[in-house]
Amino acid sequence: MDPEAALLAQSAGVTLVTLMATDAWQRTQDGITHLWRRMQPHRAEAVAAELAATREDALAAGDADDQETLGELRLEWQGRLRRLLATQPGAAAELRGLLDELQPPDATGPAITQHASASGQARIYQAGRDQHNAER
Repeated sequence: MDPEAALLAQSAGVTLVTLMATDAWQRTQDGITHLWRRMQPHRAEAVAAELAATREDALAAGDADDQETLGELRLEWQGRLRRLLATQPGAAAELRGLLDELQPPDATGPAITQHASASGQARIYQAGRDQHNAER
């Protein structure tokens, strides 16, 4: 396997397990499952089940601050992704595109722009990050 594909698998494994505990999880799961459906359709359902099981483990490990388990989960997915890339080199471009889509913008990235309109008695709450409302 070429070194670039190995680095891609490593990055994807870390990103995948990291995103399991975020709002981006559903998109991440859909993207990975779609990748397997296209490249190895006979394994897609098993991969979807493995993703769900890994997410449960990752959430529990995160709650317990169990970095060892999180590291093991990252390594498991790095291996799965490395094997996929070894047998399906065409998957690299799709995986790279998915990672680019899922990566949060860095501090120098674009600012968040929000637009809203309301009428009547409507209320609008917008936030670029955490928001806490205490209605009375």
